[in-house]
Amino acid sequence: MNKKVFYNILCTVTFLLVGNFVSGQIDKDATKETKALYKNLKDISKRSILFAHQHATEYGHGWSGDANRSDVKSVTGSFPAMVGIDFSGLSGRSEADIEKTKEDLRKNVVDTYNRGGVTTAAWHFSNPASKDGFYWKEGVSLASMSLIKPGGSKHEEYKKILKNIADFANSVKGSNGKLAPIIFRPYHEFDGEWFWWGKPYTSREDFIAVWQFTVSYLRDTLKIHNFIYAFSPDNKFNTEEEFLERFPGNDYVDMVGMDNYGDFGRDGNYNIERAIKKLKIVSDYGIKNNKLAALTETGLESIPNPIWWTETLLKVLKSENMQLSYVLVWRNDTQSPTHYYAPFPGQDSAPDFLKFYNDPFTIFEKDLKKIYKRKFLGIF
Repeated sequence: MNKKVFYNILCTVTFLLVGNFVSGQIDKDATKETKALYKNLKDISKRSILFAHQHATEYGHGWSGDANRSDVKSVTGSFPAMVGIDFSGLSGRSEADIEKTKEDLRKNVVDTYNRGGVTTAAWHFSNPASKDGFYWKEGVSLASMSLIKPGGSKHEEYKKILKNIADFANSVKGSNGKLAPIIFRPYHEFDGEWFWWGKPYTSREDFIAVWQFTVSYLRDTLKIHNFIYAFSPDNKFNTEEEFLERFPGNDYVDMVGMDNYGDFGRDGNYNIERAIKKLKIVSDYGIKNNKLAALTETGLESIPNPIWWTETLLKVLKSENMQLSYVLVWRNDTQSPTHYYAPFPGQDSAPDFLKFYNDPFTIFEKDLKKIYKRKFLGIF
């Protein structure tokens, strides 16, 4: 039995068994397509996982701006099921640059939606108070979360930045005239020290206040109803209590996730058991609370291990009956000979990546059909 027939049977049986779905989605006024995506990602996570790649269609290893191209597609024949973009260019730049960024991102999101794929947006947010980018620079950066929260000196400026994001979100209409849903992942890796919103520079109370305001303002004031909100610390936790230390509450989060490079081979440090333990904390929380869960960032730079895809990543994802919606690997730089996280033709891990692609557990764009429909009876 081939992959297509097998999973159509599984999907139909799952749909019949599940029946009515009680959603943990926080926006009760979400668009039909966004509600369908939430439900279908939840259902898919019970038997398989979407593969995602950051900036997959904008550029790749040695190229940029080519139409209908991605390194993943060049190896497998399919785009990744999910494409990562970034809202970094929607603030901290000139108005002309911001408008150009909007146009580029709009085309990316709409093209992905029209093909049947999914978009997730990270936000490398330039510091709105010290104007020095998103990384923390000692002696230069300001601890700005306290400034952009309600009542802070930069709060009104922050509202303008969110209005810019909202305007973009309301512009991404597909060929069917519907808004493309986006998984929005703000303030990621907040438990680290490398971003200005990191734990050493932000109190728990201020972080939660900014997160709650961000969701409420976008959803309730600006009427953005095509976002799914994802909460994703780095891998610095070992218990559920530590994972939830800065959690803003179930009313403000649709998806729980984790970014984890350190346990997956970075600097030669492999710790599969630790990766499974942490990821299971994320998955278990999602299951208990009807939230989506995901491995929101991972990867191995340069992929020097030729069997990393099946012997490291896939082994972790298949462990402990975890329910994860997607796994995202980071970008392939267009100029750097070593900064890439997905294979390209001729790269050492490409044969193993094909095995990863052909495994029935992994879902790529070619496998997705009607992900934005409520009556989703099959992946293919």
